[in-house]
Amino acid sequence: MSQKLINSVTLTVFTQELECDYCRKARELAQDLASLTDKIRVEVYDLVNDKQKASELGVNKVPATVILGGKGGKVTFYGVASGYEFNALLKDLIQISRAETELSRETRKTLSTFKRPVHIQVFATPTCPYCPEAVNLAHQFAMENPNIRADMIEINEFPQLAIKYNVMGVPKTVINENVEMVGLQPEEELLRLVTVASRPPSPAYA
Repeated sequence: MSQKLINSVTLTVFTQELECDYCRKARELAQDLASLTDKIRVEVYDLVNDKQKASELGVNKVPATVILGGKGGKVTFYGVASGYEFNALLKDLIQISRAETELSRETRKTLSTFKRPVHIQVFATPTCPYCPEAVNLAHQFAMENPNIRADMIEINEFPQLAIKYNVMGVPKTVINENVEMVGLQPEEELLRLVTVASRPPSPAYA
């Protein structure tokens, strides 16, 4: 992998003072990756003691691993990127290091016009073979525009969120809390739904 990295990448890991089991695993995974190449470095923060940094990166739960995109976009893994999700983490690292995505020119052009905040959440499990592609696709959207934030959420580690968002199958993608899709969808469909979710609300009339 190190040969595919061009620019340095930082894995910013958020944990807590008394590390939960998943927190420790997330931190150790990042440190193991950093031990393989000098192009990956790790920063570890405490969610409570470093609340300013957490707020700056939009982190509100642990474990969290944040990678800043090449164009200012932000991608986050909530939970350990294990199993199939490890592939999404590796792909993210390479794309962010190279400051380029695999999105079509038309998609990149459309994403560049987004001015309103967009929050994409992809719910996944380590045993889902379709989840890494769904996660990476959402993360690529965030890499293209800093107004887009994309998170992977591992539902085994955050079961309360699986209940809140009625996750019956994975991957499930929720955009701005009000638009959702289930299953791995093509780039064009995610772009369509993100466009719908990013529109300002219609004015209410009495």
